[in-house]
Amino acid sequence: MTLLARRPTTSFAQAPEGLFAAVCCDVQDLGLIAGAYGAKDKVRLVWQLDVTMDTGRRYEVARVYTLSLHERAALRKDLESWRGKAFTEKELEGFDLERLLGVQAQIQVVQRLGDDGTIYANVATVISPAKGHPKLAPVDFVRLKDRQNGQSNGHARELAADDIPF
Repeated sequence: MTLLARRPTTSFAQAPEGLFAAVCCDVQDLGLIAGAYGAKDKVRLVWQLDVTMDTGRRYEVARVYTLSLHERAALRKDLESWRGKAFTEKELEGFDLERLLGVQAQIQVVQRLGDDGTIYANVATVISPAKGHPKLAPVDFVRLKDRQNGQSNGHARELAADDIPF
């Protein structure tokens, strides 16, 4: 008997490159994640773009951040760019990321080739929304914390005939 491990196939298209209007639709607490420099608290921000796939669904992009407002932290840099202003000393004592839900932004998406040969759509920049752009609201999106087991937002892994879900 052989023991074969393989990369799962996915059923979603990568977001195109460019600058897009977007709305923050989820803030996900990933907890402690082990990394090269030890375990760090991580959070994932998810946005829906104002661009639709062939299926009519909006593209979704996400970025994982270390949960820190240190002056060199990517989360702080992106939040300040998005807000268009620096944090005050009072805000640096604690900023509730749940406040980001439904907030408009412009997202710069770039595509990168992964080590496995797969192309990934990455969030490169988050900036303030363009003046006069119509407000977006999340469409057909269920937050990760509100999903039932196995429920997704249309990005489910395709199971092969011999797959047994555990």
